[in-house]
Amino acid sequence: MSSSALLLALLLVLVAALVAGQLSYVAYRHPAAATPMLVGLAAVTVLVAVVMPVVVR
Repeated sequence: MSSSALLLALLLVLVAALVAGQLSYVAYRHPAAATPMLVGLAAVTVLVAVVMPVVVR
């Protein structure tokens, strides 16, 4: 795996972690919208779906 692919994977992980945290915070502030833990879990699932093809390649 090239260093640029590893750097891209790291960048995607960092951005996805920020988005997951932001979605969890929004869901926490507005509990009627969704359960915060489920929103965070969904964001992590999307992270895995995006990063794994990059890492495997």
